[in-house]
Parts: sequence; C-alpha cells; structure tokens
Amino acid sequence: MSTPFKNDTFVSEVEELLLQVETATLALEQQADDSENVNLLFRALHTIKGSSAVVGLDGIANFAHHVETAIDKVRSGSARVTPNLVSVILACRDHIHTLMAAALEGVETGEREQQLGAALIGQLVSLVGASGAPPPEQAEPAAESGMRTTYDVVFQVRKTSDGLRIDPSDLLENLKALGVCTARPGADADAQFEQGWKVELISLASEDAIRDVFIFMPAGSRLEVVAGLREFVTVPPQVAAKPPAPPPEVKPEAPRQAASRKPDMVRVPSQRLDQLVKLVGELVINQSRLQQAHASGSSAELAGPVEAMERLISELRDSVFGIRMMPIGPTFHRFKRLARDLSSQLNKDIELDTAGDETELDKTVLDQLGDPLVHLIRNSMDHGIETPAERVAKGKPPTGRVLLTAAYDGGQVVISIQDDGRGLNRDAIRKKAVEKGLIEPGANLSESETFDLIMRPGFSTAAAVTQLSGRGVGMDVVKKTIEALRGSISISSSEGQGTTIRLSLPLTLAIIDGLLVQVEQDYFIVPMAAVTENVELTREERNACNGRSAVAVRGELVPYLRLRELFALREPEQDLERIVIVSLVGQRFGLVVDNVIGSHQTVIQPLGPLFKGVGLFSGTTIMGDGRVVMILDLAGTLRHSERTHALVVSS
Repeated sequence: MSTPFKNDTFVSEVEELLLQVETATLALEQQADDSENVNLLFRALHTIKGSSAVVGLDGIANFAHHVETAIDKVRSGSARVTPNLVSVILACRDHIHTLMAAALEGVETGEREQQLGAALIGQLVSLVGASGAPPPEQAEPAAESGMRTTYDVVFQVRKTSDGLRIDPSDLLENLKALGVCTARPGADADAQFEQGWKVELISLASEDAIRDVFIFMPAGSRLEVVAGLREFVTVPPQVAAKPPAPPPEVKPEAPRQAASRKPDMVRVPSQRLDQLVKLVGELVINQSRLQQAHASGSSAELAGPVEAMERLISELRDSVFGIRMMPIGPTFHRFKRLARDLSSQLNKDIELDTAGDETELDKTVLDQLGDPLVHLIRNSMDHGIETPAERVAKGKPPTGRVLLTAAYDGGQVVISIQDDGRGLNRDAIRKKAVEKGLIEPGANLSESETFDLIMRPGFSTAAAVTQLSGRGVGMDVVKKTIEALRGSISISSSEGQGTTIRLSLPLTLAIIDGLLVQVEQDYFIVPMAAVTENVELTREERNACNGRSAVAVRGELVPYLRLRELFALREPEQDLERIVIVSLVGQRFGLVVDNVIGSHQTVIQPLGPLFKGVGLFSGTTIMGDGRVVMILDLAGTLRHSERTHALVVSS
C-alpha cells in the first residue's frame, strides 16, 4: 500500500483527456482517414504522458508513451486505423483509467494489471509496430517531400510558485530539432515571466508539431506561432534527417497576423460554486424583504438604490448560474462507447446518434443524469432493438438506431431516447401487471397509464435474466431519480415501430422565476417558464361547457384544474377568477386561482419529510415578510389530476 495520490487538477485534466481519447477513437472507427481526430487523439495521449511524468506517475506515463507511439505511426501514414486497433486503443484508455484509480487509492499496481498492460502493448506492436523502441536498420529511405514553412515564434514562460521551472533554453533546443532556428531575445524577464524569445524557424514540421513543443508551459505563458513563406521542396535521402538549408532571404509582403489565443480557463471546485449559489440565494431573499419594506412606505430617496440593488442582484444571479451551466454533449458522448460495447455483447448492429449537444443544464442536474440515461439506453438496445435477422424479416434495415436528443422547452430541457425497435406490447405489459398484482384483471387503463406500469418496482417483461436486464431493476430507479430532480418522465410507443422516452428536467435546482398566485388566504408559486398567459374566468363561463372543466381561449378549448378544489378550500367561489395557462411538454392546461399577484424571484428550499409523498409540490420558498410559500410541481399536479379524473389533457 502506497500513499494515495492527491492532485485534483491533474485528475480532472486526465479525465477530460480520456474522454477525448474515447470520443476521437470512436469517431475514427466511423471515418478512419479523419486526420483531425488522429491529431486530437495523439495530442491527448501526449498530454497524458507528459502530465503524468510531471506529477510522478511514471507507470501511466510509460504506458501512455507506447499508445502515443502507435498513434504517431497512424499520423505518419505508416499504419492504418482498423477495427482491431480501435478496440485495443479503447482497452488502453480503460487501462490508463485503472492505473489512475489505483494511484488515487494508494494501491500498488498488481501483477494482473502489469500483465494486462504488457499484453496491450504487445497487441499494439503486432498491429502497427509501435513498441516505442528505436527501429531496426532499414534500407536506404526514399526522398522526402513536403511543405517547408518559415515560422515566426514568440514565447515567454510564466514563472510558477510550485518550484517547477521550464527552462526557455530547453524549448529552444527542441525547436532546433525541428529545423533551422534563429533566436534572439524578446521581452525581458521580470517577477512574473522568464526571458522572452523571438525565433525564426524554417521547418517541414506542421504548426501543431511546433505548438507541441510548448504544451507543458504553465498557464498564463505567452506564445505566438505565425506561419509565413511556404514552398514545396524535395529533400534528398542523405539529408532527409537533417534540417533543411535556409532559402534565400525572401520576406512576405503581406502583414502577418498574430495567432489567436485560447481563452484562459480556471478550474474551481464545485463546492465553491455551490456555496456561491447559496449566498446568491440569501441575497435574493433579503432583496425581496428590502423591496417589500420599501413598498410599505419607505423614503423616496431609497427608490433609486433599491431599484439598482434589484438589478445588480438579478445580474449576479444570472452570472452565477451561467457559470454552473454546462453543455450536455460530453455526457452524451460517453454513451457512444456504451453503445459500441453493448452492440458487440448483444450481437446486434446498433448506431447511437445524438443531437442537441450544445443544450446546457445545471452541473448538479448533469451529475445525477448519467445513471438514468445508462439504464434507458441499455433498455432500448436490449429490449427495444431487434436482432439483424428479425429486423430484415420485418422489412427494416439490419442496423438499429437509437437517437439521444436534448432541446429546450420553456424553462426546462427535454431529453429524448428514441429507438426504431419492436415497441412496447400493451397486452404483455397488462398481463405481467395482473400476474404481479399491480392492477385488477379488468382495470381500464389508458395507454400512458399502461406504459407507466413498467416503472413500477420489480416490473419486467423479459423472458430471462441476462447480464444486462430482466431482474426488474432500473426503470423504477430512473423514475425516482428524475422526480428527485423535480423532473418528469413520459413514454410513448408504437408496436413494431419503436419507443420514445422523454425526460423533462428543470434548467437549475436553486433559483427560478415564479408567478405568485393567491387562492383565498393561501399563496402558491407557479414556475414562470411554464406560464404562457393569464385569462379571466367568469361564473357564466364556468357553466358554458356542460359541466366540463374547460374554457375557450381564442378558439382553442383548454382544460383547467381548480386549485380551490385540489386543496379542499371551503370558502365560496368568487364571481371573477383567473386562469393561469401553462404548457408542459407540449400539453396546455389551466390553473384556476383567485388572484395573480405577479412575478417573484424564487429561491427553492427543499421539502420536509412530511411532504415527500405528496407529489404536488417541488419545494418551498420564503417571501419577503417571512411567509413560507409552496412551489407547485406542474408535472405532479398533472399526474394527480389524471389519476383522479379531475382533468383530461390532450396534446
């Protein structure tokens, strides 16, 4: 047992790089000659190797070196990307992850891991000859041809406080190995930077290869690489390994543009962001109290400062939540590997496509979304997609398709998992539900109610238990997780055509814009993002639809639910009420209230244990006067009303 390795920055960086390795490798399986992904794969492995060596994880660095060498063979054109090579690279990626996990736990690498690493290196050598050792003597090489470029390189290394130093002279030596190099001093050294240098480099190397020389410079260092004169040359065999001679002095007439710099990135522990969100929440609550105190009769001189405070806190809130928002693409891309492995395990041809990768969600939501999506994708591939022979017999293409998408819908994000498989069999679901005592034999269930049965604990229609499914564990966990995130799940299916599962999730779990409404003496918050409009409801209109709870809004009949009846409030109805019309995953319905007070910035507080099973509320909030107000869970309210037949909603 060794000392556990602790370096959060390194671990976070390597996890991102391993994801790049996986994504680029899977892309190469689809398009083997994609040089962009080959270069991305090489640079990711190169960085893993260098970073591991810097922090003392030599085992990872040495293993990554062999994999990097294999990819370099592909880059140079001496090896091709094949399905076998893709499989070995993915296995190497997993091995690096295992080595890092062992270092984090302080566990010495066992004999099994060492044998696996040696076996993987052996497979790489057999596939591309990538041992990393000097090549044996070969016949006289052929002449080399290429584009010789004159580069202007300007760099200055930033000093660090961790005791590690990169000597600029080492960087100059590495540049000299790439071609004819002329260097002169640039910006002077100071408290923050080493001596700067300006270099003219004449080389056959690409700009990426030159930038690789500086890949380990500390963050904040300065680097510009500008390509100038280019000319195609043929280098004789006897001098191919030597730097090319400098061409006649010819300077390009066009002014050279400085290379664009990547934006500086700062890694911050998520706990600090969580604390920042809590503090912003407290600011929002106190700003509401300040606004209410001012409205009750404060000095006119305070009107300007109170208004400015409200605006600044609103901007601060948006900025803080913008920091926590992350694109869902990296989460989606993780499942490409899952789909590939499952396809092989199930002996099926299945493609996983994604759309809406740029859609953003709160990091807290994303962190809890991985396991539910794994369950749903597995179910689609195992239960949904047929075998190639079955698909051909049905007139379908042999390759099945699973589509994973994300899109905004008001203040929510809707994630869909859609397959073109066999679909759900309603009769089989009903039969299994009766056998398990979940429903009575003669129960009259709608299509959505029938499909919801598969999310009951222990429910499964699989004929046999496999390594992937059949034990009735998964869909109930998915439902609980999504509802814990204040989301909802819906299922639609057409037998023989496929199944679509939609997850509707809030953008954030901390603060929302709400609409404050009143019923008698009670107040409730309706999520503003779901509100489409407010209309009046007179006593005559309540009786105009033959007893049906619906109202005509610009020619469309919109069903509504009376909050007075939902919460069993006993005071007489008013002659004039208001209907707050909301939209939830394409469904429109109304909530009848006494008064609409106005918009309210809502800091969401978790529910206590007494309200966990109610299903009508997603949380609470505190008003400026200290009053606790319930936040309506629209999806839960809709489900409750459908179960009690208080509301019938059509899309």
